[in-house]
Amino acid sequence: MPRHLKSAPRKTFADTAQKDVAERVGTIIDDIRSNGDDAVRRYAEQFDNWSPESYRLSDEQIDQIMDTLDPQVITDIEFVQTQVRRFAQAQRDSLVDLEVETLPGVFLGQKHVPVQAAGAYIPGGKYPLTASAHMTIITAKVAGVPRVIACTPPIRGEIPAATIAAMKLAGADEIYVLGGVQAVAAMAIGTDTIEPVNLIAGPGNAYVAEAKRQLFGEVGIDLFAGPTEILIVADEHADPFFTAVDLLSQAEHGPESPAVLVTTSQKLGEEVMDWIERLLPNMPTRDYAEPAWRDWGQVIVADDLDEAYRIADDFASEHVQIFTQNPREALTKMHDYGALFLGENTCVSYGDKVIGTNHVLPTLGAARYTGGLWVGKYLRTVTYQEVVNDTSSAELGEVCGRAARVEFFEGHARSGDARAWRHAGTSFDWIDESHAVQATPR
Repeated sequence: MPRHLKSAPRKTFADTAQKDVAERVGTIIDDIRSNGDDAVRRYAEQFDNWSPESYRLSDEQIDQIMDTLDPQVITDIEFVQTQVRRFAQAQRDSLVDLEVETLPGVFLGQKHVPVQAAGAYIPGGKYPLTASAHMTIITAKVAGVPRVIACTPPIRGEIPAATIAAMKLAGADEIYVLGGVQAVAAMAIGTDTIEPVNLIAGPGNAYVAEAKRQLFGEVGIDLFAGPTEILIVADEHADPFFTAVDLLSQAEHGPESPAVLVTTSQKLGEEVMDWIERLLPNMPTRDYAEPAWRDWGQVIVADDLDEAYRIADDFASEHVQIFTQNPREALTKMHDYGALFLGENTCVSYGDKVIGTNHVLPTLGAARYTGGLWVGKYLRTVTYQEVVNDTSSAELGEVCGRAARVEFFEGHARSGDARAWRHAGTSFDWIDESHAVQATPR
């Protein structure tokens, strides 16, 4: 049986349901639905003290903003975006259209068709998540989305230059300095100055997440997101310093971000806890990382790696790092996770910032039923059918008639009957008695 060196409660989707947040978000959405740009401006002034002549940046403004950045910032953004684009393109190339002939003259096919407009929300707040521009915009463009608009809030009254550069270099067609519920609602509903989109992607705070939840159905969304999570599976060979550093790297996302260690070594677990206590006092983001570790951190000792993998699967964590002698074993031993990071040379921070896989991932156990954002999220897999053989149409018609009548769908049955009558001369009382059809079977 597993033993807890440090325990904490488990978060669920029910924990994210805050009545006051939901009511406030609903009020804002309704206001924007009724009053459009006027409401957007009121909320931008209220929440961000932000009221430029236009929230959309012109090409000239974007160029001026990018000119203020150190060239190394641009170089690094381009490097990261190359990694993201390369992997997204490989994903897109793996999705092929197909067509099969299932009966003589019966052709069934599928096509992967991009949505026609997507909205990318790039958070600001305490941490401007520049990397989210890469993950949401590049992936959409590689999928073939013709119009991608991107919104990010001002930060303390200033335009976040690096985020704007990332948006532009990623390929955004329209860039707005606009944040919060008002940005999400404007993209979903549309206003006089912002055309609506079909799908919205990107992380955000509780209000942004609630706005996406309430607007889902009217538009598509990437995920229902909660606080960032990390879980590390480690054996006795793992480095306790690396393990502690990586747990804290994700705890700094917010005071409710769970950081969990599942290990087969009690000694390692104790050493990791000691390292965390040594690292936290001098950590610049201690105000978030410390309460996250205190309130949501866990250290669990498993009897063996098989049990450790079972515990990890039960968490279905957003990020799972594997610090074992044979980390690739997790590819077959585990099945419920947002993303795996194999070996001590790999860390979640690489996934968040530089390596090229998408960092928009499922949280709160959602990894049991979905993966993260990827190029396929921006594609609709649609099907088509064509029957060019009369005999096959007649055969399908006879079976359709019988199958539909089992379900008491007489109208459906008659559609099948009509083809069987026309192409095979099959007799049906309802056709013989009806004078609506004057033609004779062919």
